[in-house]
Amino acid sequence: MTDAEIAASSIAVQLPKMRVSYEEGTLSETELAPTWHEQLQLWLDDAIRASAPEPNAMVLATANADGLPASRTVLCKGLDDRGVVFYTNYTSAKSHDLAATRYASATFPWYSLHRQATVRGVVEKVSPAETKTYWASRPRGSQLGAWASPQSIVVSGRSALENALANVQRRFADADEVPVPPHWGGWRIRPEVVEFWQGRRDRMHDRLQFKLKRDAWQVERLGP
Repeated sequence: MTDAEIAASSIAVQLPKMRVSYEEGTLSETELAPTWHEQLQLWLDDAIRASAPEPNAMVLATANADGLPASRTVLCKGLDDRGVVFYTNYTSAKSHDLAATRYASATFPWYSLHRQATVRGVVEKVSPAETKTYWASRPRGSQLGAWASPQSIVVSGRSALENALANVQRRFADADEVPVPPHWGGWRIRPEVVEFWQGRRDRMHDRLQFKLKRDAWQVERLGP
């Protein structure tokens, strides 16, 4: 066997044995906050205090018009009773998916806390005013990058990206403020279901979800 084949065989043997005993916490109905967004904020605050890496990172899942799924990590930049917000290029693959189906799912994976929270629901674009407010908080380099990046489009190489960025830097060299690109803004997921998952010993996890039924939120426990 080659070294690569030996290494692959070793990994294959190890994978079935890899497991973690989840003993970091519990989640009961009496512990839940009154609303899904208050509970999500509590868990987000816990992740921040625990120095979890990228605590506001969430795995966004979408599907295109043909039902083909895709997922990627984005950063949550807004949370209130209306939903969770992230920002992106409106010409990106994810935005094309969202425009086609108007539905998404996003999971916050707080591995170190043995927790995850998943938000599922319809999507909408945030207002231009909200986008402008968030845009102003971004570092100038990130603003310029948003102008330069042809997100999700095949490029000839790294040099093409560097050249595009250099062109944008020259374009806005004398501008005190970089404007919001017309093709860039926020999406909001307006949840219909929000699940809170707390890992427990022996895979008997706690799963509680807020589910919107006839304009009222109900709390349900799911089997692990």
